[in-house]
Amino acid sequence: MTTQQHPTADTFARLAVELHDSDGVGETVETVVQFALQALSCRYAGLVLIERGHKPVIAAATAPVVADLYQQQLDAGHGPLMTSLESGKPVFVTDIANDDQWPADWRALAASIGVRSVLHLPLMPTDHPVGVLSFFSEQPDGFDCDDLAVGHILARHASIAVATARSEESLAQAVDARKLVGQAMGILMERFDLDGDRAFDVLRRYSQDSNTKLRDVAQQLIDTRKLPTALKP
Repeated sequence: MTTQQHPTADTFARLAVELHDSDGVGETVETVVQFALQALSCRYAGLVLIERGHKPVIAAATAPVVADLYQQQLDAGHGPLMTSLESGKPVFVTDIANDDQWPADWRALAASIGVRSVLHLPLMPTDHPVGVLSFFSEQPDGFDCDDLAVGHILARHASIAVATARSEESLAQAVDARKLVGQAMGILMERFDLDGDRAFDVLRRYSQDSNTKLRDVAQQLIDTRKLPTALKP
């Protein structure tokens, strides 16, 4: 294994600034995986996130082969990635060629692209994982103790950054939704001489009857300036 100088505290401080300046979850995870390539003795890196509906999705990958390794496990429902996601614990495959505890089809795919060792670290901003950060090496026993320590630090940074980015996105969406509903209420109030409570009741009724999100109902009214029959007061 090639000896590599590991990042210093100043390097991690710069990463923290970059993560803080990242715009949204997508840019945040890209920053993390690109930093991982510099920080650890790895050939590839990737990150899987658990979406709101508890479905894992590929959020970032430094090469298409990483997405292939991820997707194979997501489709099959098992493998080291899935074990780390489900258990919330690190999974270290030291030598894929000589470790038969993992599915043969995943091992064959990894071998075909030259991956020999893998490290999966869960992102744990709370008691439950929100995703997994992965490192892939072309060498057996490709990660030493320093790599593990650096990986855990990076995973903690990523956990906080992802949680913060998601919170900011949710807040922005909530603010946007309130603005849309407010505009739609204004249209109803002006057109039908309704007060605010009555206008909101009209929007809510159509949302419930049509099984459509309230913000989507508001957006439809704003875009078309027309009222579906069921929406008329």
